[in-house]
Amino acid sequence: MIARITGKLLELDSKTNSILLEVGPIAYEILAPGYTISELSMSINREITLYTLEFYEGSSATASSFIPRIVGFPQPQDKAFFLKFTTVKGIGMKKALRAMARRPSDIAWSIESGDATMLKTLPEIGKRTAEQVIAELKGKMAEFADMPSHAPSKAAKPLSNIEKEALEILMQLGESASVADMLIDKALKSDDSIVTTEQLVQAVYRLKA
Repeated sequence: MIARITGKLLELDSKTNSILLEVGPIAYEILAPGYTISELSMSINREITLYTLEFYEGSSATASSFIPRIVGFPQPQDKAFFLKFTTVKGIGMKKALRAMARRPSDIAWSIESGDATMLKTLPEIGKRTAEQVIAELKGKMAEFADMPSHAPSKAAKPLSNIEKEALEILMQLGESASVADMLIDKALKSDDSIVTTEQLVQAVYRLKA
């Protein structure tokens, strides 16, 4: 099993959550969580290191078509979080990768605090799945809630109601969770008169104009 891989980042694909990493004469396609794809956008043509695991994608009915996949994470803690996240009933490898549009520390904080509303904003996670995640993992994710991020960011903190609602609206309008979170933070810092979700969403789009 490949546990760690270092190479030059050639391409990022947010639609498939995949990375193309050049290691010597070989280029590897590596799957990665959504938040990682967003945060590596400034690292094209630079050397990066990913902590990896492998799995086989396919159907048990057609075993001959199983395809080996590599999944990569920027920190070993992220990998450990993913392995625990995928123990939840109904959350497989691919679903977990799509769902992890926010950093593990944010998701872990929401699980530990029982915040199903935030979890529901994640791709692939509806109300029932959010409740299932909390039921199975609450009390088991504290070690990840305060883990250091590999990139500068604000510390994980509870979102206010208007932040949660604005995040959900922006994601429904096509923004990634990480970009929406960054824009919300900037909007609130630039205008302390914002008190409603509508004002916050409008402020975000003024920033983008």
